[in-house]
Amino acid sequence: MQSILTRRHFCGRAGTALGTAALAALLDSTACGAAENAARPAFHFTPRAKNVIYLFQSGGPSHLELLDYKPKLRGLHGTELPDSIRQGQRLTGMTSGQKSFPVVAPKFGFQQCGDNGVWLSELLPHTGKIVDDVCLVRSMWTEAINHDPAITFIQTGSQQPGRPSFGAWLAYGLGNEARELPAFVVMISHGSGKDANQGLLDRLWGAGFLPSSYQGVKLRSGPDPVLYLSDPAGIDRDLRRKMLDGLSRLNKLQFEQSGDPEITTRVAQFEMAFRMQSSVPELTDLSSEPASTFDLYGDDAKRPGSFAANCLLARRLVERGVRFVQLYHRGWDMHGGLPVNLPLQCRDVDQAQAALVTDLKQRGLLDDTLIVWGGEFGRTVYGQGGLQDNYGRDHHGRCFSVWLAGGGIKPGVVFGETDDYGYNIASNPVHIHDLNATILHCLGLDHERLTYRFQGRDYRLTDVSGRVVRDIVA
Repeated sequence: MQSILTRRHFCGRAGTALGTAALAALLDSTACGAAENAARPAFHFTPRAKNVIYLFQSGGPSHLELLDYKPKLRGLHGTELPDSIRQGQRLTGMTSGQKSFPVVAPKFGFQQCGDNGVWLSELLPHTGKIVDDVCLVRSMWTEAINHDPAITFIQTGSQQPGRPSFGAWLAYGLGNEARELPAFVVMISHGSGKDANQGLLDRLWGAGFLPSSYQGVKLRSGPDPVLYLSDPAGIDRDLRRKMLDGLSRLNKLQFEQSGDPEITTRVAQFEMAFRMQSSVPELTDLSSEPASTFDLYGDDAKRPGSFAANCLLARRLVERGVRFVQLYHRGWDMHGGLPVNLPLQCRDVDQAQAALVTDLKQRGLLDDTLIVWGGEFGRTVYGQGGLQDNYGRDHHGRCFSVWLAGGGIKPGVVFGETDDYGYNIASNPVHIHDLNATILHCLGLDHERLTYRFQGRDYRLTDVSGRVVRDIVA
């Protein structure tokens, strides 16, 4: 029995020495920032970008109406989708029972934009003005067919929940440059379209099996941007500092007994929360922004919680060194009523996302900041429910479009193409793992070397595949 206890104590305390120095620094309130940044970024090669702003359009925006111009669909409108195009594709339960799959041409026009005459929807006039700064990828694809597994897949590299999110991987791999703010921040806006209720679970910005300090921190609109951050009545700054110091000493005793690394994580989170009590109110106070800022982003940027306000906050966050800013805009899931709801969604995002690119460029931040825009999949060329004026489209993972701008990405490029139906990829397919590998590459990370051992296996964001799409890398 004594030998068993000895083994248990040995295994439990084996890592204690490795964490003691970090914990000691965390206990020193003057050095708490240094401890969190003690492990400097281990770049695999010279990075082009330092930060990411991910503009995630939750629900699956239709590439056919927005980014992938298919002029032949006008002549094909109302015809049956050929079996040679559909190729026995797996369908969702919402259209699998349809006896007919008529082609529905988009109701909205396209126009040529930028120096290269890139075709974009008339619903995105502001985005058209910055298309020369954008790399448009029209050949994305995914195996996922429904929202939750599809969003989980593109955000974590797996359709199954439990893996770390992209932002958590980046915080783990590159650390935090922002002493007063977390490395990974999340904001959610609700679209103006009818179906802006697609669920988003907190695990989408979770740390999975990584230490919990790498999970995303959600900023909310309203007087309390971060839950439980404000001190209750009767607790002033000095008292809070004394409470944290006392709690840290207790945590040190517990750490010496167990060696549990989550104890150091907890101390680091307490210290970050203490600093955020000052930094978050300053961050979210937009009164210092000049009138020209709101002229650029639009009046909607004055409305807390809107996509425009969140884009402006995203710029302020990367200015302060936040590594990964994740914006979710809900409302793109249009199984019906697309001609009515799509213009509303585009009005939500068009001016603000173009303003973000312009704003970063004017401030000299676009070279260091990579912007990613896209959803979890595209939409079908056939109409859900048949041929209707107020048509809808079902989920479609075989091809869809995303765009990127900024750090490390070639501007003014269109990469990949789909067939005349916008149904299958005709050239240069880009899988989700390829996209994520390319983003990591721009940040100086080799996706095959950014790994974490868990339960006897080395895991990575791109699972066991993925390649860098070098044709779009500057």
